[in-house]
Amino acid sequence: MRKQLVTSSVLAILTIGGTAIASPGHAPGQGHGHAAETAYGKPGDPKKPARVVQVTMREADGKMLFVPDRIEVRRGEQIKFVLRNNGELDHEIVLATLAENLKHMEEMKKNPDMEHDDPNAKRLKPKTTGEIVWHFTKAGEFDFSCLIPGHRESVMHGVIIVK
Repeated sequence: MRKQLVTSSVLAILTIGGTAIASPGHAPGQGHGHAAETAYGKPGDPKKPARVVQVTMREADGKMLFVPDRIEVRRGEQIKFVLRNNGELDHEIVLATLAENLKHMEEMKKNPDMEHDDPNAKRLKPKTTGEIVWHFTKAGEFDFSCLIPGHRESVMHGVIIVK
């Protein structure tokens, strides 16, 4: 049996067979680092200034797409992603490294109805909107994908280049 306890500093303690293992940033329902910094940054502060980047999710010509599918960011910049699902299907956006998203995509194939309660992810029903505020603290190329089974394979992914 696994239990997760969370302290005020968002340090989760995972107990497995009497052995405690510390895992920073993984609180129940908060997945890949609620307050902790990741390889691709950390959750932003909605009270601080942010550059707005609009991202539309849709289907067209047998493909599922993000528009735009390439976003350039300066290291240290906070972005407010304003999301709109203009499609006829549910879609989501998950910000992560490519390796993390590919691994998570495999998990989603086993649990297709999994919904995210993570600061780096948002699932939207058709014709709805949402937002993610993210602070990009490290340079590199990062991925954003719709990990609903079959969607990433249908070209629903993009790249964030942090310079």
